[in-house]
Amino acid sequence: MLFSSVGQNKRGRLVTYLFRWQYTPPPAKYGGRHTVALIPGDGIGPELLNHVQELFRFSCVPVDFEVVHVNSSSTSEDDINNAIMAIRRNGVALKGLPIHHRSLSAQLSLSLSLSTSLDLYANVMHCQSLPGVQTRHKNIDIIIIRENTEGEYSSLEHESVSGVVESLKIITRNNSLRIADYAFRLAREKGRRRVTAVHKANIMKLGDGLFLQCCKEVASGYPDIEFDSMIVDNTTMQLVSKPQQFDVMLMPNLYGNVVSNVCAGLVGGPGLVPGANYGRDYAVFETVGLKEKTEIFATLVIYVSQNKSHSFDLYLRP
Repeated sequence: MLFSSVGQNKRGRLVTYLFRWQYTPPPAKYGGRHTVALIPGDGIGPELLNHVQELFRFSCVPVDFEVVHVNSSSTSEDDINNAIMAIRRNGVALKGLPIHHRSLSAQLSLSLSLSTSLDLYANVMHCQSLPGVQTRHKNIDIIIIRENTEGEYSSLEHESVSGVVESLKIITRNNSLRIADYAFRLAREKGRRRVTAVHKANIMKLGDGLFLQCCKEVASGYPDIEFDSMIVDNTTMQLVSKPQQFDVMLMPNLYGNVVSNVCAGLVGGPGLVPGANYGRDYAVFETVGLKEKTEIFATLVIYVSQNKSHSFDLYLRP
């Protein structure tokens, strides 16, 4: 009845607004309700996602959760496969704290396993200043887009001889063009003016050189959007000195991991920044930057014991 009174154009704009990241959700099930895979994870992950479930329930959001338990104490890969199957079945997942699963070869984390298995090639983080949060820098509004399936996180490493480890960094033309096109399409959709490619092509002339060249090729097809590039070490210095100069940032996997954590710190910490992983068919949403065995993690564990933990970042859209 609600949509019957809304014109076709307004209805289309509403749908576009709700799903603004070029992601189409799976068909509604069971009388207009959607099912979302829920992966609590380790540490305070279950506590955080419990808050999300309570909020959805009190707000009467038409979403049901299929809970899939995966944690670092598991020794079988069955639970990893169950999580992947649940995401494929539902199309959307909400994930708690990062998990380092014992049974995964080369100690893959769950996040990396999901990214490669489901081809979640675009990691998106919207880093913006929030009202009431006291930080050194104000008026920050940066979208970070990170290639999520290759680079240094390809998990291709071995010990060639005793005491010598080789770790491969994989950069491909197809994946670089794909993530660059995603960044420029998103920038145009959001009315952003500039895309900055972050790289180390001055040293890694072939790997990062290929990534940078692909970014330039894609940029030529978007004349309405400015394009520039910046070396990653200079990028981190510029971020902590004048972050307002950045608009949309595009980078390979490892650099994105570092830059996203720096940006999270600039706006108040990882608990205030949402993250999302998008592929052609699936989307996984998560918190940003919380790792095991860190001071932040230890602090949050104390907060759980005092009933102070929150999942504010999981309520935000990246």
